[in-house]
Amino acid sequence: MSRAERLLQLMQELRLHRYPVAGQMLADRLGISLRTLYRDIASLQAQGADIRSEPGLGYQLTPGHQLPPLMFSEEEIEALMLGARWVANQSDPDLASAAQHLTAKVEAVLPDKLRHYLASVPLLVAPSRQLLPVQADMALVRQAIRRSRRLHIHYQDLKGLHSSRTVWPLAIAFFDQVRVLAAWCEERSDFRHFRTDRLGQVELLDSPYPGGRQVLMQRWRRHQGLDGS
Repeated sequence: MSRAERLLQLMQELRLHRYPVAGQMLADRLGISLRTLYRDIASLQAQGADIRSEPGLGYQLTPGHQLPPLMFSEEEIEALMLGARWVANQSDPDLASAAQHLTAKVEAVLPDKLRHYLASVPLLVAPSRQLLPVQADMALVRQAIRRSRRLHIHYQDLKGLHSSRTVWPLAIAFFDQVRVLAAWCEERSDFRHFRTDRLGQVELLDSPYPGGRQVLMQRWRRHQGLDGS
């Protein structure tokens, strides 16, 4: 393992821990001596990594810290660009724009060699069948999911019947031609799945739904038989 690869792995190890991790544990994970670990920590700190030392506890990377350029390997750049290209090709304008902003931010922190590689990643997204048009404000739907807020929707089912419902949105599933909103429906007292191309007007309500999205997601996974039990 080269020194650059070792420093990258050390940053990744620190990112995986929410609390201080002992130096000896880090050294064992990397297969290096404590002295080498101390030098590597100092090197990363000199490059701008906010790594704090807690006496008697170990090292911790400050939550939310912007990691130095070493954090990206070529494979990680390929994965990021493939995902960004898929989003730009397969989602609504707001998410497509977010994907472009993301790659611009990543490009800004990469060293020259990787910056050039970012622009020429040889993984492409082939054109897919035309997405069915969506009239609903999907940015508002995603906001409701992030904030665990109730959403009032107008919906037309496959038989052409219209309904008005209050739902607890928890996720959006992306398929080739359609997107599907998974939610708890107050009117049906059960989980329901709504094709986004059949959504009409949506309204973000002031009241959050009980328990929050993570709790609701766990219930949905059990309902769908996806909890691994």
